[in-house]
Amino acid sequence: MRRLRLATGLVIATFVVGHFLNHALGVVSIDAMDRMRETLAAVWRSWPGTVLLYGSLLTHFALALASLYRRTTLRMPLWEAAQLVLGLCILPFLIGHIVGTRLTWMLLDEPVGYERIITLLWSSEIGAPRQTLLLLIVWGHLCFGIHYWLRVQAWYATWQPLALALAILVPTLSLTGFAAAGYGIGLAPPPIGQLSDSQRGQAASWRNGLELAFWSLVGLTLLARMIRSRLGGTYQLKLPSGRVITAPIGRSVLEALRDEGIPHAAVCGGRARCTTCRVRVGEGLAALPPPKVVEMQALLRIEAPPNVRLACQARPRQNVSVTPLLPAGAGVTEARQPGRGQSRERPIVAMFVDLRDSTKLAEDRLPYDVVFVMNQFFAEMYEALRASRGYYAQFRGDGLLALYGLQSDLPTACRESLAGAAEMARRMDKLNRDLAADLPAPLRIGIGIHCGLAIVGTMGPPDAPIYSAIGDNINIAARLEGMTKAYGCTLVVSAETLAHAETDPRDAVLHHVRVRGREARLDVYAVNDPRVFFEARQPAAQD
Repeated sequence: MRRLRLATGLVIATFVVGHFLNHALGVVSIDAMDRMRETLAAVWRSWPGTVLLYGSLLTHFALALASLYRRTTLRMPLWEAAQLVLGLCILPFLIGHIVGTRLTWMLLDEPVGYERIITLLWSSEIGAPRQTLLLLIVWGHLCFGIHYWLRVQAWYATWQPLALALAILVPTLSLTGFAAAGYGIGLAPPPIGQLSDSQRGQAASWRNGLELAFWSLVGLTLLARMIRSRLGGTYQLKLPSGRVITAPIGRSVLEALRDEGIPHAAVCGGRARCTTCRVRVGEGLAALPPPKVVEMQALLRIEAPPNVRLACQARPRQNVSVTPLLPAGAGVTEARQPGRGQSRERPIVAMFVDLRDSTKLAEDRLPYDVVFVMNQFFAEMYEALRASRGYYAQFRGDGLLALYGLQSDLPTACRESLAGAAEMARRMDKLNRDLAADLPAPLRIGIGIHCGLAIVGTMGPPDAPIYSAIGDNINIAARLEGMTKAYGCTLVVSAETLAHAETDPRDAVLHHVRVRGREARLDVYAVNDPRVFFEARQPAAQD
């Protein structure tokens, strides 16, 4: 619905901009206005153009009513209220304009030029002021929609001064042309075909009927919204302050907060574009309806963990507790920040990967050649992580830290980490083949994998934060990677990881090792080839 509303709005905006620029030619002459009108009419008065324009207008209005119906509260930011009110004010003004132009043209069966329309408007006491007000209302609604659609885009800040200049220039030129055209003609209606009394009655009947239909639809929508908001059960929303809010089922978290007058960030107005309304869900997460496509896309874009939801989209059916992740005054800058918010303890799988003998690689090569090889290496490792749903957390000279389990449970994450190690081994073979002519010996890697609880979240300086993990289990994974040198293997994985993955450790060598920083020994398995180890344990393909 949002995409259709945007598409129909852009169609209408295209017509409006062309129409307003047509008005601006009034500073030249009415003939110039009519020549451009004929060009535009060839598009918009054709059958495809008519269907596209009026279909977009009716669809956009219907979607606006649907959006109004879905609102369970009318509390909203001032800009959003202004856009809504301006949008609803357009049709009462526009109906008379359409009847006076398009319908008159159809009844007379001949073009209605600018000379006649401008004469009629300026000869009426309210015609010109009414037309001017319609232009300003339409343009205001259009500018609100375009600005709040684009302002969450990174490139928009660069072009915003130009957009503001055009937003001022276009209506100014249009009104100037309209005034100049009215000043340059007499006030007597031109000798063009006149409507008969019956045709004028028909036009008045059309106008009255359309206006009645408009107000009836708006009234019925508001009535249906009011009835809907009072039916059904309620849920309780618990805030970090301890305050508990009761809201009807169907009302989003953002709407519930607004209805209680509690400030909450929502740069895009609750359309799942900016993600500034995101909250961390505590109690009631399991019972919360899963995110729909539009919310899921937004959450994936900011790499949000599973317990983070958009307040504008989450509609609880049972009691739930939430914690806002951004201040109520968050703006466009915060909208573009990663959504991994505050650190928290959670089960995770840590994988350390190290490129063996990287110092020897640099002995007989120019720095640029070394950088080229290293970039190729990290590119292959990144693709292996992406293929196995791993997260590239840290880069450390000749190695990296990867995390598994940010979007899955621990058993799944353990299996995915083993798949990632196998994929890395495959990609290292490919890289060695590609660089065989440039390397005296094949490149080798060491991989350490361990699972357990760790602190996961955004860390580092404010200007250059990273999303990573710290904790004893992360250190253990680093120690296991170092053990691959002692055991002469590619992978050292903890027995705990294999147990969670429900993987049989046969063909792997068991070691009881002492890890620096831990008193108890740790059971680990040394694996020569992760590909053979992983693929041998996959279910056989079924016919």
